[in-house]
Amino acid sequence: MIPAIRKAYNQAFTKEKYQAFLDELNTSHPGQIEFRVAETAIFIPPEFTQKILSACESIVDIIVDPDFKLLTRNAVPVQFTVPHENDHSHFIAFDFGICVNEKNVQGTPSGEFEPQLVEMQGFPSLFAYEVLLDDVYRKHFEVPPGFSTYLNGYNRETYLELFKKILLGGHKPEEVILLEIFPRQQKTRIDFYCTEELTGVRMVCLTELYKEGKKLFYNLNGKKQETKRIYNRIIFDDLLQQPPEVKERGKILFTELDVEWCPHPGWFYRISKYTLPFIRHPYVPQTFFLNEVKQIPADLENYVLKPLFSFAGQGVIIDISTGDIEKIRDPENWILQRKVKYADAIKTPDMAAKAEIRIFYFWEDGKPRPVAVNNLARLSKGKMIGVRCNKDKEWVGGSLCYFEQ
Repeated sequence: MIPAIRKAYNQAFTKEKYQAFLDELNTSHPGQIEFRVAETAIFIPPEFTQKILSACESIVDIIVDPDFKLLTRNAVPVQFTVPHENDHSHFIAFDFGICVNEKNVQGTPSGEFEPQLVEMQGFPSLFAYEVLLDDVYRKHFEVPPGFSTYLNGYNRETYLELFKKILLGGHKPEEVILLEIFPRQQKTRIDFYCTEELTGVRMVCLTELYKEGKKLFYNLNGKKQETKRIYNRIIFDDLLQQPPEVKERGKILFTELDVEWCPHPGWFYRISKYTLPFIRHPYVPQTFFLNEVKQIPADLENYVLKPLFSFAGQGVIIDISTGDIEKIRDPENWILQRKVKYADAIKTPDMAAKAEIRIFYFWEDGKPRPVAVNNLARLSKGKMIGVRCNKDKEWVGGSLCYFEQ
C-alpha cells in the first residue's frame, strides 16, 4: 500500500529468505501451523490507519451505549443461552477489506484505498500467535523504522501485559483455562500453544471438564484443579457438529457454574453479523435483516447473503438469485449485505493480491471503552478470503500489518 516500500520489499525478496522464515516460525511449536503463511506483511500508511480506526471507534460507540444489550436482545439463540452474562466482551475483532473508493465527495473517481467492514466478532482471535509472527518476521525481513504491528502506543511488552491481565482476571494461571473442543486438532491451535507459552493459561478440551455442585474442575498433572475463569474459544455451531457424546458433555456449559467467562459466549452473538444492520458509517457496507427487506434490490448482484449464526464463511451466498432468497425459511436469521469490492492492493511477483485486516480490541474490566491494540492480515487471490479459494497460489495466506507510526 506504500509503493516505495512495496517495490523495495519485492525486489529484496527471495524464496530462500521465505523458507528460512517459515523454518524458524515452525521451530517454537513444530507441526502446529496448519494454515498457509503469506510471503509478505502489509505496510499501512497513517491516513489508512486513521480511516480504519475511525470506523472501529464509531462501532465501539454503539457497543458501549447502555442500550446495546436491549438492541441485541434477540441476538443470542435460546438454545445457546449461558447463565451470568457480564457487561461487556473482553475481546472484539473487526474485519476490513482493503477496497478502492470509486468516487470522492465531488462524485468523481478518486482511486483512494479505503477500508470496508466485512464482519466483526465479540470473540478472541490469534492474539498470542501474532506476537510470535512479528518476532520471527522481523528477523528475516526488513521492517522500516517507525512501523509497528501494535496500535495506540502499545508494544510487545505492554500488549502482553494487558492480554495476560485480562485473561487471568486476578487468578492464578492454573485456575484459568483456554477452553476448546479438541484444541490440539484445531486449525488455529498454534495460537493455543503460544497462549500457553506467553501467559501460562493451558488449553483444556471440553471433554476433560467435570462438575461438582457448581464448581468446575479439570485434571492438571494428575491432580484435581478447580477452574475459576474460562478463556472461551468454543463456537457453539462447532459443538452442534460433534458426535452425540461430545454434545452431551457440552451441556455442562449451559448450567449454573461458579466460573467467570472471558469473554462470555453471549458476546459472540451480540457483537457479530447481527450488529451490522444497526451501523451507519461510510466504511460499513449497507446491511439489512432479510426479514425486514420489503423489496429485493434491483441490483442484487451487488449484494451478498449471509446466515447470522455461522462461522468461517459457511453458508454465505455470493452470487444471489431471487430464488435463493425465496428458498430461505428463516429470513430473520439472515442478512443481506452490500458486497465489498476488494482492491488488488498488494503487488506481488505474479498478480496483485487482495487483503483483509483484522483489528484486535481489548476491553479491560472497569474501563469505559475497549482499545485497539494489534492486528492480523490475510492475503488472497481468490474469490473469497480463505484457504479454499487460494489453493496452489503464492503470496497468499495469514500475515500481519505494520502501521506507520
